[in-house]
Parts: sequence; C-alpha cells; structure tokens
Amino acid sequence: MKFKTSIIPITIFLVILYFLFSGLNKDPTIIPSPLIGKRIPSFESKTLIDNEIISNNDLIGNYILINVWGSWCYACTIEHENLIDIYKNEEITIYGLNYKDNREAALSWLKKRGNPYKKNIIDKDGSIGIDFGVYGAPETFLINKEGIIIYKHIGPIDRNFFKEVVLPYISK
Repeated sequence: MKFKTSIIPITIFLVILYFLFSGLNKDPTIIPSPLIGKRIPSFESKTLIDNEIISNNDLIGNYILINVWGSWCYACTIEHENLIDIYKNEEITIYGLNYKDNREAALSWLKKRGNPYKKNIIDKDGSIGIDFGVYGAPETFLINKEGIIIYKHIGPIDRNFFKEVVLPYISK
C-alpha cells in the first residue's frame, strides 16, 4: 500500500514537469488565429487624419500590413521605428488600426513620431479589433491581395520582421 501512495505524488510531479517543459522554446508572439486563411472581417469606419469613410473592401488588391496601435500603448512606441523603416522600404503598404484611443492623442502621437500608415482606421470602441481577434496592441496582420489574413504577429515587431516574415510572402 505504501508503494501506491508514493507513486501518486511522483506521477503528479512528472505531469506538471511535462507541461512546464512543453512550453519552452515556443515563441509567445505566435498565437494561432482562427482567422488565418480567412477574409478580413467586414467593417466600415472613419480614418484618423482625413475623417474619410474606409471599409474592408478598400484594403483588397495588394499585400498590406494592418498594425493595431494606440497612443496609450508603450510597446507601440518600441516598434514604431521598425514600422517607419518598413514604410520607407515602399514594398508594402501599412494601414493602422487605431485601437481604443483618443483621436487628439493619436494625432499628436503620430505628429511627434512620424506616420508610417497609408490610412488609420478609427476603432474607438474596439469592435473592429474584436472581429479581427485582437488581444491588445500592438498586433500586426499580413493580408494578401485577395484580402485573406495570412499571418498574425502579437507584440512589437522587430527589425527582422519585414525580412523574415513579410518578404517571403510578397516575393512569391
């Protein structure tokens, strides 16, 4: 009987150890999205700078990045220089999804740091983000010419993002 009771804690320990080690060496910025391989969600909103109406249909025809950001987002500040570099590269268009933000604060933020976005979609209440499956800012989506989401990155993008993720898709 003593043998059976001593094996239970060892078994529990081994199960816990398995789950701990199975999570190592996994990239936390890669979270599978149920929207990969599907069209971008339908939406209609105003744009941040020129107050024009924009919809999901306006984003079809070229490879694009949709970057979810907010002036309140510290991590967005970290990735912003990388977005500026991608913008200067002129190989892909970037649209911003200004997520749960104050319009004046967002405009001031862009004026201070530079604007890498062709257009910024206003998502004041977060409903567009919800449809995209956004967890928070920053997040970046790669969309193909047909408006299909082909990649989702959670967290700030780094200097290698364009070369290692975007270029292989757009050069196919």
